[in-house]
Amino acid sequence: MLVSMWMTRALVTVTPATAVADAALIMSRAHVRRLLVTEPSARGELLRGIVSLHDLARAFPLDVNPLSLTATDRASTAAARTVDAIMTTAVRSVTPETPLEDAARLLLEHKIGALPVIRDRILGVIITESDIFKSFLELTGAAVPGVRVTFDIAADEDPLAVVVEIAQRHRMHVVSVLSMSTEGKRLAVVRVSGPGAERFVDDIWGSGHRVVSVLHTTPSA
Repeated sequence: MLVSMWMTRALVTVTPATAVADAALIMSRAHVRRLLVTEPSARGELLRGIVSLHDLARAFPLDVNPLSLTATDRASTAAARTVDAIMTTAVRSVTPETPLEDAARLLLEHKIGALPVIRDRILGVIITESDIFKSFLELTGAAVPGVRVTFDIAADEDPLAVVVEIAQRHRMHVVSVLSMSTEGKRLAVVRVSGPGAERFVDDIWGSGHRVVSVLHTTPSA
């Protein structure tokens, strides 16, 4: 999957000349934790930086909530500053063609919550950690009722081949197949749906694999 499949279309932006107090008000009203700082150009919006809730908090005295209605009154000097004085200019970004797992890795490694999506310095949209979570739920088939089976596999074994053969035998639908390594062991995590769940699990055991867990999944409304 690519970033373009999951990126958020709606953007909340400010300019470098936006007052810090106004940025705080925009952030509060839009219910967002970050604002992209842009400037218009003939080709589109140029990304100049990003200002986060943490940046706003540091711009005000410690006892002032920058998103409160009284922030401007209690800290007029701080509130009158402009965004360009507090924004982060070294912004990590991706393109629409960036693999989603690479975007997730950037978020994790740099402990950030969002990545602007740009091409040739022109801002398009943004992808957030929430978008990554949504893609993970879709990828794993979390919304499909059925059974989730975790079992061990050999280092050179193809879990898909194991699962498909058994699922076809019991007329079950393969929702997702994932594999991972943990504590020196390789595990497969599969979701299948259909009426043959117990026979499916029995055949996983019968194929020489140790079943670690079996969970019947019924997504909440």
